[in-house]
Amino acid sequence: MFSSSSLFAFPSDLVAEGVDEVLARVRDHGAAAVTIAVAYHQARDVMPRGRAGKVAHRHDGVFLPLPPDVWAGVRLRPPVQGAAEAAAVERLVERAGPGGVQAWTVFLHNTTLGAAHPDVCAENCFGDRLLADLCPAHPDVADYAVALARTAAGAGPVIAESLSYGTFDHGHHHERSFVPLGPGERLLLGLCFCAHCGRAAEAAGVDAGRLRAAVAGHLERALNGEAPPTPDDPASLRAAVGEDLAGFLAARQGVVTELTRRVADAVHADGGRLVYLDLTGALLGYGDGTPQGPPAAGQGWRIGVDVAALAPLVDGYACLGYVRDVDRLRADVASVVAAAGRCPVRVVLRPGHPDTAGTADLAEKVAACAALGAHAVDFYNYGMYPWPVLARIPAALAGIPV
Repeated sequence: MFSSSSLFAFPSDLVAEGVDEVLARVRDHGAAAVTIAVAYHQARDVMPRGRAGKVAHRHDGVFLPLPPDVWAGVRLRPPVQGAAEAAAVERLVERAGPGGVQAWTVFLHNTTLGAAHPDVCAENCFGDRLLADLCPAHPDVADYAVALARTAAGAGPVIAESLSYGTFDHGHHHERSFVPLGPGERLLLGLCFCAHCGRAAEAAGVDAGRLRAAVAGHLERALNGEAPPTPDDPASLRAAVGEDLAGFLAARQGVVTELTRRVADAVHADGGRLVYLDLTGALLGYGDGTPQGPPAAGQGWRIGVDVAALAPLVDGYACLGYVRDVDRLRADVASVVAAAGRCPVRVVLRPGHPDTAGTADLAEKVAACAALGAHAVDFYNYGMYPWPVLARIPAALAGIPV
């Protein structure tokens, strides 16, 4: 089996079942580590094995204390979650030992901080602030990301989620539009045109003001029913709003790369490790496991991700294999492994609905990841699947040599 595979879990799992019990069950399922949420976002999750209820409401915030020296002078401070969960995370770190815990950290997807500080959030072409998404180009957000990473690294290697731009379609609950916007329009509606992103674009030779006006004009026509839906591939988007878009998207990738460099440097200076968790796979296949378009490494531009630029900065690169079809999984993983070069690649798999039908299916996916050179596979998520689904993991890992 992969020697460093893990199961993603929430602190609420530790509280509900007991730290030692969860740790033992994770290891019984063939995983060497628990990838525990130490900073998370708002969500409402169905928990099939829940003892105090079957629906969990999660909140923005961290499950670790905020070291005063790390957070001194940092404007954005995340809420600290409940004492019971924080104590459970601390006990897990103590009990798991070296290599037994990875610190799953959600960075820039934080509605609570966004609502309190709208000026640091993504600003679309109309001036609307997207409160769930902190802008990676904002200096205060960069300071926050560095402090959060240094805090999380105290628990283990940092699995950095949402260290990138957000999208219009992933933010608040009850997101509604009674205008039939196409995939291209929905993507354009989430692009950030704040002053900091504008400066980054201008530095790259892009006329950000002209592009903003072109995007706004196109979206006005779409919102008024005067334009057909636009596909969300780069060529179609450039045809709709102009060639400035190509340079703008490249500038966004530069913003994310520089933020990641700063975060990684800070973690490394403290003696920690950083694994970049690329959310591109979730954008493509989260709902039904049927991603479309080019392989995953070629679609990171949607959130400002450039695998080849990011991989040399970090200690590991994680991609989300949220895919039903094993051939599509092979294509996605191969694209990331090739782009990441020497950086070890982890693949996160869902062992059940909507991606995986049974043990043989999961085993084929695990074997495919190994054959393509993946360093590890991780499984999402301990508390969100019934026991029979989790029981597929040991058999799926059994055929993979250490």
